[in-house]
Amino acid sequence: MTMNTDLVVLGGGPGGYVAAIRAAQLGMQVVLVEKAKVGGICLHKGCIPTKSLLHSGETLRLMQSAATFGGIIEGKVGIDFAKIQARKATVVDQLYRGVQGLMKKNKITVLNGTGAVLGPSIFSPVSGTVSVTFDDKSKEDVMIVPKHVIIATGSSPKTLPSLSIDEKMILTSNGMLELTALPKKVAIIGGGVIGVEWASLLNDFGVDVTIVEFLDQLVINESQTIARELQKQLENRGIHIQLGAKVEQATIKNKQVALTIAEQSDPLIVDKVMVAIGRQPNVEGIGLQNTSIKYSAKGITHNAFYQTTEDHIYAIGDVIDTLQLAHVAMKEGIIAVEHMAGLPVAPLNYNDVPRCTYTDPEIASVGYTSSNYPQDRDVKIGRFNFNANAKAIILGDTAGFVEVLRDVVTDDIIGVSIIGAHATDMIAEMSDAMYLDASATEIGDAVHPHPSLSEAIQEATLDTHKIAIHK
Repeated sequence: MTMNTDLVVLGGGPGGYVAAIRAAQLGMQVVLVEKAKVGGICLHKGCIPTKSLLHSGETLRLMQSAATFGGIIEGKVGIDFAKIQARKATVVDQLYRGVQGLMKKNKITVLNGTGAVLGPSIFSPVSGTVSVTFDDKSKEDVMIVPKHVIIATGSSPKTLPSLSIDEKMILTSNGMLELTALPKKVAIIGGGVIGVEWASLLNDFGVDVTIVEFLDQLVINESQTIARELQKQLENRGIHIQLGAKVEQATIKNKQVALTIAEQSDPLIVDKVMVAIGRQPNVEGIGLQNTSIKYSAKGITHNAFYQTTEDHIYAIGDVIDTLQLAHVAMKEGIIAVEHMAGLPVAPLNYNDVPRCTYTDPEIASVGYTSSNYPQDRDVKIGRFNFNANAKAIILGDTAGFVEVLRDVVTDDIIGVSIIGAHATDMIAEMSDAMYLDASATEIGDAVHPHPSLSEAIQEATLDTHKIAIHK
């Protein structure tokens, strides 16, 4: 079977389905090819289910501290992990049905199969025809001949040569999400965003957690001050952290895993090992070798508008070497579609993109950090601790601080880092401020509601001028 269309989107994750919707809004006929479920890893095996588990942990933690706020709970607060998992599934299902509804509303054809890009053939004189095959062998293969293609095939978990993933004893986040019972002891290899989020939620559920990180700090893309504060808070909760530690081998014996770590005489014995050392782009098995598209293990080569070396074929999201964040993939998809439609569009400034980590305490940042700002710029750093913020004291959650970087010459805000309660919500103000080119003086002058956590942003901004009121 052969069909013609304006656009084929290969991959139905956040980048892919958002690109499909925007294209449909612009009047394009769109076919979206997804081998699993629309919504992709983020919705089904990543951001959404993980954040649901994190919120369950946050709720349990609040219940356990009820006496502090005058509450009375008879007996010990327990954990019903089956209900936690069931609620996670309900959240995912509701959002999945919402995305499916958006596909129908926008008249997007969704093919649940495996797509691959073909080279020049009888179907088209140029690369870009997409072949779709189905697990159900009774279904006829489909050849789609589009005017444009967007490759949005996402990424997969990385592992180490010495660690064989079986998703039973040695797991990725995919396997962890399918657990039916909580292990007593878990080692998480990797102290990046995925690793520390899982460490936080498992600790809330009463699991003994050890993070084993090869580098000398957690969340390496954040500032050293943020990383040190996170490490302190996680260790205060009882999470064990080993930095500068190299895992050499994992041996499964007696339903446990023994991790051999360099320069340690005794292995670390745990019930489960989670591998969280990052993700790699899905560039294999999608037909790129049939084209002149340039790509490597880091992803597909593209220009500022996500065109590949074949300019009618675009690539977005985790399959290219940019920030591996759902909201980044969404924006890349919109830019790609508007560019192919001939609309005026500006390239994405990745320095204005907020980055969020949903641990307790939360981390959020945008722009430069106090560890990586250009040394040839005259920069003042303002800081305000949440232990001097009225709303944080009311919440009983005073860990952390706000850090603001101001360019002295221009008064521009060039970076903000927050660690503390609701940091991932608060960062939007400063992301907007940087996008709109607001000055530090303007943010400091703007009236912030009292009592609110946002006052800490105002105070930190004022502190770049050394005029913070409550410091």
